[in-house]
Amino acid sequence: MKINIKRESVAEYDVNIDGATLLEVLNEIKRSQDQSLAYSSGCRSGVCGSCAVRVNGREVLACSHHAKDGDLVEPLRNTPVLRDLVVDMDKAYSFNAKAKAWQSSLAEGVELSIENQHINELQSDCILCASCYSACPVYAVNSEFLGPFSLTRIWRYVSDKREADPKSKIDAVQTNGVWDCTLCNECTLVCPQGISSKADIEKLRAKSFMFGYMDPSFTNLGGGFGGGFNDGSPVF
Repeated sequence: MKINIKRESVAEYDVNIDGATLLEVLNEIKRSQDQSLAYSSGCRSGVCGSCAVRVNGREVLACSHHAKDGDLVEPLRNTPVLRDLVVDMDKAYSFNAKAKAWQSSLAEGVELSIENQHINELQSDCILCASCYSACPVYAVNSEFLGPFSLTRIWRYVSDKREADPKSKIDAVQTNGVWDCTLCNECTLVCPQGISSKADIEKLRAKSFMFGYMDPSFTNLGGGFGGGFNDGSPVF
């Protein structure tokens, strides 16, 4: 089985191993052919997300993807490549801080029902593998876009009945946030946890309307809905 790996140039390796995951193939290449090959891995169980790469133009977890003859393996996009398949995730993770993607304050006396607990259960399963970050086309034109996993994380807290100040989170995602997404759904297609960031962003947009914000693109249509704002400012 031949595996092509994008390094400084594309390197081809012939591996005598069938039915293996890509991570097992990479381990075999490093063990028996090229000790200089660099890649990331952790749990080997599809839980930590550290082994995310692109195979044949699609983001996957190396520990879950079953390697096939002729596969082209590349590092994630939209992130600086440190070496081979290892990328620097610092900027991607920094968007969680910019988006204030945490529980700000707890409302007193709020008890969650079973139904409430299930509202954001899926969003809580995000493993921060950044597959959605890599697949997102918006970064090609806006490197400051908060991005799918940060916006999904925001919805996880905005939808939490215990969050005492959801508006502060909605305020934080108006610039380079919910209105910049093209709703292309690429993030959903590559998420190993089956999370739809597109759906979460649509819900954040609906919540933004509830807090008095509007889509800035409406201003390009003659200032619809009483426009005049072009930066996601509240409309009262």
